[in-house]
Amino acid sequence: MLLTVDNLTKRYGERTVVDGVSVCLAPGVNALLGANGAGKTTLMRMLCGLIRATEGRILLDGAPVDTMSGAYTRLLGYLPQDFPIEPEFSARDFLLYMAALKGIRPEKAGTRADALLREVGLEGESMGKVKTFSGGMKRRLGIAQAMIGSPRILVLDEPTAGLDPRERVRFRELVMRCGQKSVVLISTHIVSDVEAIASRVVMMEKGRIMACGTIRELKEAYAGGNDDLETVYMNCCEGGGRR
Repeated sequence: MLLTVDNLTKRYGERTVVDGVSVCLAPGVNALLGANGAGKTTLMRMLCGLIRATEGRILLDGAPVDTMSGAYTRLLGYLPQDFPIEPEFSARDFLLYMAALKGIRPEKAGTRADALLREVGLEGESMGKVKTFSGGMKRRLGIAQAMIGSPRILVLDEPTAGLDPRERVRFRELVMRCGQKSVVLISTHIVSDVEAIASRVVMMEKGRIMACGTIRELKEAYAGGNDDLETVYMNCCEGGGRR
C-alpha cells in the first residue's frame, strides 16, 4: 500500500497554509515533524478528507482517493488534536459507539474494544465515565478509537500531548506494532517522539516540506552523520533549510 501526496496545496484567501507538498507514505511509522503553525494539521485533515485541497491530488496505490467514495474512508483511523468525547459515555461504551459508526458487527466490537482498552492501559477504567478522566486518559482513549476499525492508514495528530513518560513508551510500542501492517502518520513538534519510532521523517515549515527521509539519511545530509536529530531539524527548518 502506498499513499501518495502530489503537489497538495491549501489556501485560505491569500494565505497559503500548505504549499505544494509532495510525499509518498509507505507502511511503517511516518513522522510529520514541525513547529506549531507549520501546516501539519491542515495536511492531515486533507489526507482524511475533512477539507478539500485547493490544488493537488491524494493517491492510494495510484488511484485518486476522491474517486473511491467510502472505500478510502473505511481504511482510515484518525485522531485529531482536539477530540470531543461525550462526557457521559463510559470508555467502553464510547469505543462501542465508534465501532458502530465504522460498521463493525456487535459481536466483534466488544472484543476489539476490550483489547484496545488493554493496549492503551485503560482496562481498569473501562466503565468509568469520560468526564472523570484526566487529559492523558482522554488522549489514550482517543488513540484507541482511531484504531477501532483496524485501519490500514492511521493518522494521529499530536498523539502524545498530555501523556506521561510511561504512557509515551506504551504509545510508541503500540504504534510500532501498527506500523508493521499499516501506513502510520503521526505529527509532532517533539523531536524525541520521532527518533524512537519513525521509519521515515517529513520535516515541515511554513506549509512546505523542508526535508524528508529516514533518520539516517537526514543525519547524513544535514548534520554530517551527527547522532542528534535536533540538529538536523534546526538546520532544515529553523535555519532556513534545503528542499
